[in-house]
Parts: sequence; structure tokens; C-alpha cells
Amino acid sequence: MVRIIVFILCTFLLLRFSWRALKNRETHGFYRFFVFEAILTLGLLNQPYWFHEPFSLIHLFSWFFLLISIFLVIQALILLKKIGGHRDRKNMPENFSFENTVNVVTDGLYRYIRHPMYSSLLFLGWGAFLKHITPVTSALVILVTLVLFVVAKVEENENIEFFGHIYVDYMRDTRMFIPLVF
Repeated sequence: MVRIIVFILCTFLLLRFSWRALKNRETHGFYRFFVFEAILTLGLLNQPYWFHEPFSLIHLFSWFFLLISIFLVIQALILLKKIGGHRDRKNMPENFSFENTVNVVTDGLYRYIRHPMYSSLLFLGWGAFLKHITPVTSALVILVTLVLFVVAKVEENENIEFFGHIYVDYMRDTRMFIPLVF
């Protein structure tokens, strides 16, 4: 019962956070909401198992993925704030200010991957999934992965429209989520 209440409260918070983006299917924020919901569901479904045999091999992989997730999001936000700058975009009112960078960030993590914050969500989803593998959680983590790919593609189209050939060149030199892999 507690997990259901937490799910409902967190969903209301996510709706509040995403309400502008949910009005426009053409923005990356629209799809990102569903990633957040799926990860929330994964985390809550597997919550009873998070500390069950915490040092088993599968849980060690899970903890590793969760730590990578934290590292990625913190580093990405620092770099966006430090290098990206920001400016309101009238054609993208759904975005948060940190998303509206005026510079293509190509330093640090961004030298290797274009979407470290989405990578963070990918590792968060897979880390939560590995806590207790079932057919339902397997379907949810596959959904997270696929929708993150869609989110990234939509955002890349937005970035190409805003930054032009600079972003296209950047895409050629980097991977989407995992350096040297994907």
C-alpha cells in the first residue's frame, strides 16, 4: 500500500515537473516523462529487493550502475552550467533553463557521449532492474531503453534545428549514451 501511495505522489510531482512538455508531443520532454514514470515503477516494484543479498554478483552490478548514474548526472549538470550558458527559446517554452544552452558542450563527458543525463537515466533504470529480474521488470527496462532512444533522437533534432551543422559534426564524433559502444 505504501508503494502505491509513493507512486501516486511521485507521479503528481512528475506531472507538475512535466506539465508544459506533456502538452507538446514534438518535444523531448513529452517522452522523457514516460521514462521517469517507468523508472519510478521499476524502483518501486523492486524496492523490497534492494538490500536482499546486497553483495551478490547481480547486486554488485546494480550498485555499480546506480553509482555511474549519480556520477553522470552530477557531471553533466556541472558542465552544462559551466560551459553551456543559457537563453530562453521562444520556440521551446517547454524546456527548463538548463536545457536551453547557447553553446554545444563538448568538454568532459560530452566529449564522448551526447546525452550523459539520459545515460544516467539508462544506468538508473538498469540498476533498479537488476535488483529483482522478472518478466514485468524486464519489459519495463526495455521500455525505458527504447523511450530514452526516442527522447534522445527528438532532442537531437531540436539541437540540429538550433545549432545547425555544429551539432551535426558533434554527433558524428560522439556516441549517444555509452562511449565507444552506443
